[in-house]
Amino acid sequence: MLSLFQKSIHQNFIRTMSNSTQTHNAKFTAQNLFDVSNWACVVTGGGTGIGLMIAQAFANNGARVYITSRRKSVLDNAVNTWGKSLAHPRGQLIAIECDITDKKSIQKLVEEVKGREKNIDVLVNNAGVSLGSSEVEKGDESAVQLGEELFGEDLVKWEDVYRTNVIGHFFTTAAFIPLLAATSTVNPGRTAAVINNTSMSGITRTTQHHFKYNVSKGAAIHLTTLLAQELRREGANIRVNSVAPGIFPSEMTAKESDETNKSTIPTGDDYGEEKGIPAGRPGRDEDMAQTVLMLACNQYAYGQTIAIDGGYLLHHP
Repeated sequence: MLSLFQKSIHQNFIRTMSNSTQTHNAKFTAQNLFDVSNWACVVTGGGTGIGLMIAQAFANNGARVYITSRRKSVLDNAVNTWGKSLAHPRGQLIAIECDITDKKSIQKLVEEVKGREKNIDVLVNNAGVSLGSSEVEKGDESAVQLGEELFGEDLVKWEDVYRTNVIGHFFTTAAFIPLLAATSTVNPGRTAAVINNTSMSGITRTTQHHFKYNVSKGAAIHLTTLLAQELRREGANIRVNSVAPGIFPSEMTAKESDETNKSTIPTGDDYGEEKGIPAGRPGRDEDMAQTVLMLACNQYAYGQTIAIDGGYLLHHP
């Protein structure tokens, strides 16, 4: 038989083990796995579309989110519409005007954020443009018609798309490196994350009628790989990944936003079949939110591009 002393030791051991397993199990709760409360984030192009979805994902989970755009009125409307009823008491949406194609504007953005924050936990390079399209079906008629159609594209528009979708992401990331690197000092054991919003258009072999956009997104995916390789260096210690969305409602896909800065894509029962999307619908806010929260929080994700496309690439590889 166990003595009273042995019973006491045994009971203490059982209690200790119970507390230990409870603590271990608590690590697996969604609240712990994706806790971004009190984080500081920057989302370029964060006033509408996918950028606003991403900003809301962080702010509603307790982060201070600096949203940027060239259109200050759009940012102010996003803050007034969505920033005053956030689900988390610590969450904030903060508007700062910035043009990511202008290095001085980027520097001004960094200085303004630096005046408020010791570090930046997440930078989302979301701002992007698509300008014009080509009727590639003219290639079914003749080589001459196809040649004329493609050669007739606007060179300046090619440069403008590349300047925003690739060059702007590069210089914005470069400017924020010190604030991003500071995260691992302020919070030992945790690294900051850069998330580039690329596109499944940079992966598919189809032009989707817009060469310039798809080429720029392919370049943005490779930029993600290169930045991931160089920013992992000891002096920076920053993770870089990208999300490649499929068709999500935005001003780019729906051509407009409503009074709440949200866009809608009309769909019918045949939408999935018509577009070649097994999910049968466009992407939702929650689909994007789940993805960016994972890339922000997962400390083991480096240099990855995750396509969130409802299966589009299975039909259009």
